[in-house]
Amino acid sequence: MPVIFGIQFYTCNTRAPSWVFLSCALGLFLYQSLDAIDGKQARRTNSSSPLGELFDHGCDSVSTVFVGIGACIAVRLGTNPDWLFFCSFIGMFLFYCAHWQTYVSGMLKFGKVDVTEVQIAIMILFLLSAFGGTTMWDTKIPVLDLRLKMIPVAGIVCGAMFSSYNYFRVIFGGGVGKNGSTIAGTSVLSPGLHIGLIITLAVMIYKKSTTHLFEKHPCLYALTFGFVSAKITQKLVIAHMTKSEIFLQDTAFIGPGLLFLDQYFNSFIDEYIVLWIALFISLLDLLRYSTGVCKQIADHLHIQVFKISSPQAPEQKPKVILSHSWYHLENAPIPAF
Repeated sequence: MPVIFGIQFYTCNTRAPSWVFLSCALGLFLYQSLDAIDGKQARRTNSSSPLGELFDHGCDSVSTVFVGIGACIAVRLGTNPDWLFFCSFIGMFLFYCAHWQTYVSGMLKFGKVDVTEVQIAIMILFLLSAFGGTTMWDTKIPVLDLRLKMIPVAGIVCGAMFSSYNYFRVIFGGGVGKNGSTIAGTSVLSPGLHIGLIITLAVMIYKKSTTHLFEKHPCLYALTFGFVSAKITQKLVIAHMTKSEIFLQDTAFIGPGLLFLDQYFNSFIDEYIVLWIALFISLLDLLRYSTGVCKQIADHLHIQVFKISSPQAPEQKPKVILSHSWYHLENAPIPAF
């Protein structure tokens, strides 16, 4: 799916052909279908494991970035930079919040209108752009004097408010830990520092850029911060699985930090060059962390990442529990990265 959306990003500065949006709609349909049945397949083959949970949510954290940007391109939001920024980052924020409330309550909860419905709506947007052309979104609505693209934006805003209310109602309602703390016994607000820092840096760099970095290179910008968001979300998933604390110090912030420092020193280096450096640093850091964690879980559980072992009867299969002590197995702790 990233390849399909990558083609869309590449053609976003021109009028992308219809087959690009059709491919995006098909790719998203296949992705959400496979994402919905992977758990059932794992239970059928007796291969459910913490590795599968991490793989599932890890892939979701990355795909959220591509789908969000792709939807913005489909409705030509590039003509409205502020709304483009909001719609590009709101998906990352809400996905993190979903796992934040899981870290607090110990259970991943879905609302009546949630990610599946959003994915269906985005598929419809792709199909409309494929058959009606992206220029249709610039059509003005009579009486309201608004462009057609503001209808999906309004839907995103309403959906974000609804989802945020549900997430924070759980978060502020207290956790399952001692004295209403998280599953790890920490403050229910502690995970907010990570996503708060990412959003703050993204907004500051966007607004203070003298070269209009986000307006000129929105895909690169959103991907850079999206990879950072994907990594800290995966760390939050690991923290929930192991009932451990999530720390703020993280190499994921190096990329955004470079952009911030470059602006602080009056863009000593061309911001566009720094953005590419930040993108590669964030991507490599995400890949390093993801592969390292998957390998350690696979080694600990004596399973393979991309292969299902011989089936075992349910009564013979050992019960797997990951705890904080997993971090210290065989004197090879998972680095804080």
